[in-house]
Amino acid sequence: MTTADRLFARRGATVPLNEIAREAGLGVGTVYRRFPDLQALVDALFTERFTIFLDLAARSAALEDPAQALRHYLLAAAQWRAEDRALEVIMANASVDTGPIARTRDQLGRLVDGLAERAVAAGAVRKDFASADVYAFLYMIGAVADRTNDVAPDAWRRYAEVLMVGFGLEQPAAAHTSAMTDDQLLDSWPRPSGEQG
Repeated sequence: MTTADRLFARRGATVPLNEIAREAGLGVGTVYRRFPDLQALVDALFTERFTIFLDLAARSAALEDPAQALRHYLLAAAQWRAEDRALEVIMANASVDTGPIARTRDQLGRLVDGLAERAVAAGAVRKDFASADVYAFLYMIGAVADRTNDVAPDAWRRYAEVLMVGFGLEQPAAAHTSAMTDDQLLDSWPRPSGEQG
């Protein structure tokens, strides 16, 4: 599945299953026995990812302090998203409304709702903070991470800090990430397809 991740991150979910098998050094029959089609592979990757997010949310929810619980989830999930360049492609192409995938998605939703509601009730965040803000936060962090990964791999942390302060979460004194340099910013600028940095 690592090969599929790499190819999806580079080219989207249009990579044929045969090519994934060849790149992974596996026989096509071996791959087709495990994944009858590309959709089955995407759905398996989605389940794998959301199981990780579920674990992060459950561990965060077990923390006693609502602010610490929310901060822990936001940072852990952001780090996972920043390192997973195929996640957006997988989420966009998974069968999210069917069977076990929908149940996993809904279970994660309930845990994130709980983290947000506890933080609001404790006055740890703005009164209008909602679980939708968690998903928007991860989307924004993912966009920054995808753009800056090759030039400033930790740049996303600065923007995570800024967003959490905007949500009303107090930051630990040690939390500080420098801005990108002008050169890093230029290197992360969008380029025409096929042009290298």
